[in-house]
Amino acid sequence: MTANIKIHANAGTYVVRAGGAVLGESSNTLELVEGDYTPVVYFPREDIAMAFLDQSSQRTTCPFKGEAQYYNIVTKSTTIENAAWSYEDPASGLEQIKGYLAFHASPQLAIEEL
Repeated sequence: MTANIKIHANAGTYVVRAGGAVLGESSNTLELVEGDYTPVVYFPREDIAMAFLDQSSQRTTCPFKGEAQYYNIVTKSTTIENAAWSYEDPASGLEQIKGYLAFHASPQLAIEEL
């Protein structure tokens, strides 16, 4: 793991909601803290309703974590573009986040501890 990134298991249960619909709830989330950035909650893919996520064409590269693949969230009333991401092949030392998804909190999307 790189010196400026710390990953640990969250003790509580977290939920992610989009447009009022629950996309997932998990007691197995991870929190990734990178430098002074706001901590990010990562959900195991198996705890997310993947039927609501469509892979987008967006990719970004982090020099510490590797290439991120993005997903659009499609709800009954709207599509939230590039609202979730994952590292399918994370950088060495960050393998813990492989198979996990993170979400951009917004007025349409909430990540909450229950």
